[in-house]
Amino acid sequence: MAATVAAPPTVARPAHLSRLPELARRVVASHGARATVRSPFDLAPIGEIPVSTPADVASAAERARQVQEDWAQRTFAERAKIFLRFHDRVLDRQAEALDLVQLEAGKARAHAWEEIGDVAIVSRYYAHQAERLLAPRSRQGLVPGATQTWEYRHPKGVVAIVAPWNYPLAMGVTDAIPALLAGNAVVEKPDSQTPFSTLWALDLLVECGLPEGLWQIVCGDGPTLGPALMAAADYFQFTGSTATGRTIARQAGERLIGCSLELGGKNPMLVLADADLDAAIEGAVRGSFASAGQLCVSTERIYVHRSLAAPFLAGLEAATRKLRLGVGLDWTYEVGSLHSERQLATVRAHVDDAVAKGARVVCGGRPRPDIGPLVHEPTVLAEVAPGMTLFAEETFGPVVSVYEFDSNHEAVERANASRYGLNASIWTRDTDLGRRMATRLRCGTVTVNETYAAGYGSVDAPMGGFGDSGLGRRHGAEGILKYTETQNVSIHRGPALAPPRGIPAEAFARGVTGALRALRRLPGVR
Repeated sequence: MAATVAAPPTVARPAHLSRLPELARRVVASHGARATVRSPFDLAPIGEIPVSTPADVASAAERARQVQEDWAQRTFAERAKIFLRFHDRVLDRQAEALDLVQLEAGKARAHAWEEIGDVAIVSRYYAHQAERLLAPRSRQGLVPGATQTWEYRHPKGVVAIVAPWNYPLAMGVTDAIPALLAGNAVVEKPDSQTPFSTLWALDLLVECGLPEGLWQIVCGDGPTLGPALMAAADYFQFTGSTATGRTIARQAGERLIGCSLELGGKNPMLVLADADLDAAIEGAVRGSFASAGQLCVSTERIYVHRSLAAPFLAGLEAATRKLRLGVGLDWTYEVGSLHSERQLATVRAHVDDAVAKGARVVCGGRPRPDIGPLVHEPTVLAEVAPGMTLFAEETFGPVVSVYEFDSNHEAVERANASRYGLNASIWTRDTDLGRRMATRLRCGTVTVNETYAAGYGSVDAPMGGFGDSGLGRRHGAEGILKYTETQNVSIHRGPALAPPRGIPAEAFARGVTGALRALRRLPGVR
């Protein structure tokens, strides 16, 4: 592990942070209350943001709705130019964003860069694909040759987004991108401790041509602002805990609006008997400890075929012990800080509970206040059993448990023995076998011979969860279609679709029955 020091130094703030008060002015807030944003690196202030009220949420939504009326009339090409320009400027100015993400979220710079890549990929994809996915489509009408049917996609109106703290730039903007490109306005509440990354993205998008007021930001406590967001929204996008997701789903049901929820995960990794051992170990380290394990698709359970268990565990221990821990705005370390004292307390409680009940610490297992106040060692546990909290509950930290299995069928059963189903990986040289096994896993995303990047980054395909991991999908066609209302417009140019005058209904029904039998035999008629 990283060398210890007597007291972790305060992380220097770069000069561009002098713009934070300017960014904070983009928060819709009518009162003087302010909140201090502190860095997990050293618990020192980053800046202050205004605190919004429920009335501010209503005002933001009203303003956004007014701007949306004009935005919805713009062509797809006009909208796309803005987001392609944004794509380029995010890459050009990534150093600013990396500093902000690191300071707000506490992660290592390499993992902060994943957010830059995600924003660029999603911007490019939907800028190029929105028109194809949302353009009016001709559909088969009821009576071939007489009924012409069209499917239209209209924006919902105002989309409410509640974004999490763990990926403040990526989650702060990538759900907004398809919503905006579909013609909607957005009112978003980033997490109160990571608002500046989202505000930076909004400021940059306005610089790229996004109309002022189309994307509104409110800041404050979730339970205080959540009901106002729900009341103002035509659609609700949420990323966070399963418990809060259930509340949002109930409230959305009461309002009869749609919602998309990406919730918790207890993601498994399956290492089959023929796996490339070195690749699987490298994948396990990256999948378990990226962003200090505070990643919705990170690995928390590893199932290894018994024939590989001993060398795999030894290799995982050796690789984990080599990881460099640190805090600071540079590329020199591989695992950063946990985000909050609450998150550190959860990790400590899960590890302590497991050890007290018989689990074995293979490596790690301790907080490292000598490096940073919220830093915790990457931790590998063995002999974890039912009854331990972390056996089934999401830890959301740098902790992974390793188990053995004897057959592929057993591995699938044990991977599926969870109320969560967000992400999984399978490691095998037989990729056909891996693909077949993947379809048996109750997970929204399964990657063969990679942990999360290949599946999550393949944005032409949808991503989301089964079971308690959520509803709806982001990415792909579903990631933008969910922000639209579907309209069927049918033009009929033939005889009335009802019994002609003087023809009994029964006789008409017999005639239509014969026509249906004939259509059944015609090729190309659906």
